[in-house]
Amino acid sequence: MSKILDEYLASNLQELKNNGLYNEIDVVEGANGPEITIGGKKLINLSSNNYLGLATDETLKKVAKEAIDTHGVGAGAVRTINGTLDLHVDLEETLAKFKGTEAAVAFQSGFNCNMAAIQAVMGKEDAILSDELNHASIIDGCRLSRAKIIRVNHSDMDDLRKKAKEAVESGQYGKVMYITDGVFSMDGDVALLPEIVEIAKEFDLITYVDDAHGSGVMGKGAGTVKHFGLEKEIDIQMGTLSKAIGVVGGYVAGSQNLIDYLKVAARPFLFSTSLTPGDTRAITEAVHKLMDSTELHDKLWENGDYLKKGLKNLGFDIGNSATPITPCIIGDEKTTQEFSKRLMEEGVYAKSIVFPTVPKGTGRVRNMPTAAHTKEMLDDALAAYEKVGKELNVIS
Repeated sequence: MSKILDEYLASNLQELKNNGLYNEIDVVEGANGPEITIGGKKLINLSSNNYLGLATDETLKKVAKEAIDTHGVGAGAVRTINGTLDLHVDLEETLAKFKGTEAAVAFQSGFNCNMAAIQAVMGKEDAILSDELNHASIIDGCRLSRAKIIRVNHSDMDDLRKKAKEAVESGQYGKVMYITDGVFSMDGDVALLPEIVEIAKEFDLITYVDDAHGSGVMGKGAGTVKHFGLEKEIDIQMGTLSKAIGVVGGYVAGSQNLIDYLKVAARPFLFSTSLTPGDTRAITEAVHKLMDSTELHDKLWENGDYLKKGLKNLGFDIGNSATPITPCIIGDEKTTQEFSKRLMEEGVYAKSIVFPTVPKGTGRVRNMPTAAHTKEMLDDALAAYEKVGKELNVIS
């Protein structure tokens, strides 16, 4: 190895460890369900994005196996050569119905969606207004587009209106887009979409909603845009197929022209092999489940409300979450890391989230209750929180 590279890596790793910012990766032994096994120990799992428990659903496993038998383990090519299977077409038609749009296109990951769609639509002559707490994939997609990036204060509609007015009236930009998460993954709050749409209409902004944590969670499962009844108003909806949907991948939904354009201009679509047959079939089945019944959605919210109430009653700062995502904001990074470690010793897996994922001084343990958790599991988790919170003087 190059000496200069080795010194750079060693120095940066040590600095991260000294500041409590080095993330130890835990290995799950078996499936990622409401309980997981790490190092031979069974733990209540409050760190998964598997909101509806579909990652271990028996029907999804069955149809995935059947698709492998009929279509193989891989698609064999990129979508534009001969990697578009009938399964992909069925999935995308189902996603469009689910999201209430004319069309949809599936990608290999949610990160790929933002890398693909933003840079395909926006260019160096354009400007992007971006909420300051947007996901890293949005930030990277904006950078790749080479558009002017204008940061907007988090969910601050006065700031959005001011900066939209300045951008449009400057005459410097061909197109101006506003992009936001639908549900913000670290705090659990929801974008103010009705107000955003009004401002967008006033200044003719392109609207883009990343609904990675809203799909399957908001709008009786159909997402944050559906929750507000704005399917006809939001230009671009993006979401993942790996969280509430339980499998892997992502999608972009919108007008037929948008989807047709992405299929010829989005680089991850053009240059990456398609989703596997088994995954594609399982995703389609999961979406049909959500379209047919709200049972899993309702159970998720019941469990989320139960855990949120319990933590708040214990005296924890759970921020302004309006969704099942429930942060316990500790603050200091080292204390946050220690809190998570002690929870694990008490049988609860709730991962610490620190800088750079969240701003310095706002470290939190992020809880993700799912539809698959039982009340007994949540009660055990609350008991562990109370014990560790008092031990570390986080609560009285």
